[in-house]
Amino acid sequence: MMKLEKYSLGIGDRFGRQGKAQLSALIEARSLGVQIVPVWNKSFREHSLIGTGPNDTRKEADAAVAALGWKDGYYVDAEHISLKSVDGFIDSSDFFTLAVSDCIGKPAETADIQNFIAPCKPYMGTLQIPGIKDPFATTPQSVQIIAEKFLRAAKEAGTIYRRVASRKDENNFVTEVSIDESDRPQTPMELFFILKMLAAEKIPVQLIATKFTGRFNKGVDYIGDLKQFEKEFREDLAVIAFAISEFGLPGNLKLSVHSGSDKFSIYPLIHKAIKETGAGLHIKTAGSTWLEEVIGLAEAGGEGLAIAKDVYTQAYEHRDELCAPYATTIDINPAKLPKPAEVAKWTEKQFTDALRHDQKNPAFNPHLRQLLHVSYSVAAKMGNRYLNALDKFEAVVARNVKDNLLTRLIKPIFSGR
Repeated sequence: MMKLEKYSLGIGDRFGRQGKAQLSALIEARSLGVQIVPVWNKSFREHSLIGTGPNDTRKEADAAVAALGWKDGYYVDAEHISLKSVDGFIDSSDFFTLAVSDCIGKPAETADIQNFIAPCKPYMGTLQIPGIKDPFATTPQSVQIIAEKFLRAAKEAGTIYRRVASRKDENNFVTEVSIDESDRPQTPMELFFILKMLAAEKIPVQLIATKFTGRFNKGVDYIGDLKQFEKEFREDLAVIAFAISEFGLPGNLKLSVHSGSDKFSIYPLIHKAIKETGAGLHIKTAGSTWLEEVIGLAEAGGEGLAIAKDVYTQAYEHRDELCAPYATTIDINPAKLPKPAEVAKWTEKQFTDALRHDQKNPAFNPHLRQLLHVSYSVAAKMGNRYLNALDKFEAVVARNVKDNLLTRLIKPIFSGR
């Protein structure tokens, strides 16, 4: 089985131009004693909006690795794929994030539920998970409730996995299962039995993306109870460690945190937890590279700044349609968005101060940042005007991409700096 390393980083790149800048951040991290492998990820929706295909992501990853002489593992993720979208990713990807949250809450067949409950008898009564103080009371009824909510999703994951395995050697790809887009966090007992369901489907799952309390909005910090997040995060780590031995799941099974970029307030909690437990970790950066491109263009001035302003103007004028697909992961107050006429007068510094995620800067505007985060299709419609600007101002754009990844994410999570 292709075995994913202990620490990995999902590095989304909307326009496929920042592979070298991203990889350079991971290379520099090694001087801090941090070994992280890159996973280039791009979803079906992103490809559709920008007009690229999965093989473009593979080309970007291969080119960056060759250019910088990277000798270790790297992966290309078919990010958040479903049974409808998976086929187009099979040839170029070696990492598959199976998105099955849409199936949560939809009942499985009655016979399937009963067939799942029967082998769960050893866990009935009191379930004690090492690392979690209080035991859980389990009954056939409580397990049935869990199965009714999650079994169909697990079976869908099995169907997608087998579709990939039928066309690709099952030893040549990594499988992640995503259940993070659900209505509420999974309890430790639910996660335990979800992992049993995945084991029953014979999925060699190496990553599980769970739902946490609080808001993981695009491009801005975590909003929620930090103590509750830490409790849930550590409980998930404990459940995963226990489930590995109980169900014969891959020994490197680890937690995956989606929309992980910009969540500064939880980084110290994550760092402490993985260091104390020795657990692995996968973080997906959820589009921050695209924002750093816009920051770099604005910082470059001239045509770069003009393009950044034009992107904002179009985003402002079409914000309803741009925000609709991301309604559950953004909180934008239109009254706090500057008018395009005002932005048109901004200097390079005014634009970058508003967009760059520096919470100590009074000019930082999280509403503007969230809007631009979901507006990459505006730049895609600019075509060569935008892409040529990325090439022209590559140095300043790449510096912003690298520094953001290294200083704002890698260091606080993996080295505690």
